[in-house]
Amino acid sequence: MARDKARKGRDRRGKVRAAVTLGTAVLSAVAVGRELRRPKKERTWQGNIGVVPYDFRAPTPKRIKRSLWAPDDQRVFVPRAFGIGWSVNFAAVRRGIKKLRETASEKQPRE
Repeated sequence: MARDKARKGRDRRGKVRAAVTLGTAVLSAVAVGRELRRPKKERTWQGNIGVVPYDFRAPTPKRIKRSLWAPDDQRVFVPRAFGIGWSVNFAAVRRGIKKLRETASEKQPRE
């Protein structure tokens, strides 16, 4: 019985992974198609498909750093340096953890 539950869980994860992969492939195809329909001089290779950002320009160290560590940006999820979707802004995560710790320490009774 436990094996059946584990197998169902793996099957479900596999289906979710396949759906995410398919969605990413479709969004990539739409983004590339959108760029290729533009005249060569107007192609930027970055933009949005709906609310999902894409950037197919060659990544630079500055853009990679900005997508992973942007202390001036309050958002936790920021556009990726290359590809489709978002990456995690660890500076915002760190800021949030600090706030949680401060809040928790203020609520603890002092002896």
